[in-house]
Amino acid sequence: MMKKAVILGERRAELVEVPGLRPKEDWVVVRVQAAPMCTEYKRFLTGQKTDYLGHEATGEIVAVAQPGRVKEGDRVVVMPGYPCGRCSLCIAGEYAYCENKYNFAKFIGTLEGSATMAQYLLKPSWLLTLIPDGVSYEYASLAICTLGPTFGAFELMDVGPFDTVLITGAGPVGLGGIVNARFRGARVIVAEFHPWRVKKAKELGAEVAIDPRSDDCLEQIKALTGGIGVDKAVDCSGTVAAHRLCIEAVRCKGQIAFVGECWEKTPLRISPDMIQKGLTLYGSWHYNLSHFPKVMKVIQDWPLIDRLISHIFPLSEIQEAFQMSASHDCAKIILKP
Repeated sequence: MMKKAVILGERRAELVEVPGLRPKEDWVVVRVQAAPMCTEYKRFLTGQKTDYLGHEATGEIVAVAQPGRVKEGDRVVVMPGYPCGRCSLCIAGEYAYCENKYNFAKFIGTLEGSATMAQYLLKPSWLLTLIPDGVSYEYASLAICTLGPTFGAFELMDVGPFDTVLITGAGPVGLGGIVNARFRGARVIVAEFHPWRVKKAKELGAEVAIDPRSDDCLEQIKALTGGIGVDKAVDCSGTVAAHRLCIEAVRCKGQIAFVGECWEKTPLRISPDMIQKGLTLYGSWHYNLSHFPKVMKVIQDWPLIDRLISHIFPLSEIQEAFQMSASHDCAKIILKP
């Protein structure tokens, strides 16, 4: 048997016991050592009953069914999703865009093992990347949805030391974006209004944090860039207002990447927004798997990397962890099963 976290109702989370896991073919069992929290708090607030929580983890391989690229005892980062590993996108390292993903329940016979907020999980071995010696499970977990989304976006936009970058939203993903941008030598402007996150953004290296609710938000950004606009922008908030701010704040021939999930319609005016400004827009889900060593270098070399983790909770305190996540007075929160 093993324990995992579930949401039972509005602001109600607890642990339950479920059957243990067995490896199958090239899928291995990982004992979870660190499980970062993402946007699961939204279900916690609304009371959406959820039996399988989390998509981020680091851990130790404890069971394999056949010899392969990993072995028992290996310390690994567990990449999100269940891509096939065989299509052209997976082979090229773009696993996040796989169009032939596994049907987990059909392959395993149950959904148990798919959640990361649990003591154990199941994963295809090729999606497990080895943690370098000297890097803790907690720090290595930042390679997933803390640093990962904006790292992939900045690779696409080739962000460098001559760039001024606008980051909209300073939640854990946006804060990771500040670290990624500063690591590359870029100047960072942040659009954020939550006091705790504004303070953390500046602590991590943002030059200024502008309240996106201000009537003159765009004018403030233009004033900081000689009236031209920022070179590049990345939206981490997933809001329509932020999308429009990025489009309007970026200079002519600038670039924008969208990494925050959003299901609403963002208005896009082809002539004034695209043709006359010559913008390049990117949708970016994660980073190419081949870039994992670069992400790990950010973790190993950036002196303020520890400040991306604001709280660590034992899994037994899942209720308290969700309450903190929902408060937004936090950077990345990590659960320890």
